[in-house]
Amino acid sequence: MSMYPTNDNIYNVSQLNSDVRLLLENGMGIVWLIGEMSNFSMPISGHWYFTLKDCDAQIKCVMFRGNNNRVMFTPTNGNQVLVRARISLYEPRGNFQIIAESMQQEGDGLLQQQFKKLKSQLTSEGLLTKEIKRSLPRQPRKIGIVTSKTGAALPDILNVLKRRDPTLSVIIYPTKVQGKDAAIQIAQAIRHANSRNECDVLIVGRGGGSLEDLWAFNEEIVARTIAASIIPVVSAVGHEVDFTISDFVADVRAPTPSAAAELVSHDISLRIQQLSQRTDRLAHTFTTHISHYIIKLTHLVHRLAMRNPRVQLRQQTQQFDELERRICKSISQKLQSNREHLNHSIQRIKRYSSSNQIPQLKTQLGYSERRLIDAIPNQLRQQQHALALQVKTLNAISPLTTLVRGYSITCNQNGRILKSCKDVSVGEVITTSLSDGEIQSEILWENPSR
Repeated sequence: MSMYPTNDNIYNVSQLNSDVRLLLENGMGIVWLIGEMSNFSMPISGHWYFTLKDCDAQIKCVMFRGNNNRVMFTPTNGNQVLVRARISLYEPRGNFQIIAESMQQEGDGLLQQQFKKLKSQLTSEGLLTKEIKRSLPRQPRKIGIVTSKTGAALPDILNVLKRRDPTLSVIIYPTKVQGKDAAIQIAQAIRHANSRNECDVLIVGRGGGSLEDLWAFNEEIVARTIAASIIPVVSAVGHEVDFTISDFVADVRAPTPSAAAELVSHDISLRIQQLSQRTDRLAHTFTTHISHYIIKLTHLVHRLAMRNPRVQLRQQTQQFDELERRICKSISQKLQSNREHLNHSIQRIKRYSSSNQIPQLKTQLGYSERRLIDAIPNQLRQQQHALALQVKTLNAISPLTTLVRGYSITCNQNGRILKSCKDVSVGEVITTSLSDGEIQSEILWENPSR
């Protein structure tokens, strides 16, 4: 027997795939198959493409439009279905597949059953109640992110955070987010973030995918780790229509990773605008208060100036000068009047005198002249004495004279002169006027006399 093949048993790939397809379709015939539906898609052609699987294996399936029009429900990933199908081979790719001719529901899928069971258990333990949820920090400074380094979620989150608040610090705790051991790694990353305690809030999540892709976030280990976290957790798994157990146990659920970044950050431009408005209000208030106190201070300075002993002394000095001028003017007028009267008398004497009256008149004239001369100094002394008495009286009542003798005048902060211990209180600043200046003091204690 020849060890080399003959032309009769040499296949090309197309022939082999065709023969295998015929063997499968003719040899197996119609089969009934139970499995869980996943990776469901319906292109524009209207055909259905999906995968049927159980715990250990999976198989590609197709259901053409003419057959799927008779299906009485809308298939979704996770459905447990019973299909009537023919086993076949897709020749162009050599893929083993089944062609479904009919389909009916066989209850919820295994994953959906596990989802509902775990959710029910966590609900009974109180881990899903709103009362235990914590509010997110109002002004977080460090954001922790538990996700894949290579996934689409991470750049989406980072872009939103950078746009809204570039000052935020971000710490990434990389982990697998799907496949074997993903749930364990996610739980370890959350525990690691808590042990370091360097973040104000944690975003835990990934981008969208099928139920199987998101399943790590439905695992019990992840759910309990999130519930036990001392750092507030935002769950951001998949798209808005996707729900996982992590969404229910987290403190806040975000519909997408980008939405999670919006939740934990503040728009810094809005904060800058608010700060600018507050600064304007503060400046306006400050200016208003300063203007008010300047007016009040000007009023107090004016009142103090009006009550200042130096001002009063200057006024009294001017009054003394005016009085002296009036006295001198009065004396001068009196002297002038006497001179005029004397001259008038002399003229009369000259006009009516006779030779025998001249000696007597001269004697009388001399006597009158001496009286007049004597009266002028006396009158001047009397006026000077009266002026001295008035000066003495004014000096006696002058505040400065009192100050020179060792006394002082003390006023409170409002400029009122203190007359009693009850006019001041401890801690108040008072001003004392002395003969050569002023001093300020603070009241440390008071001891009113009984």
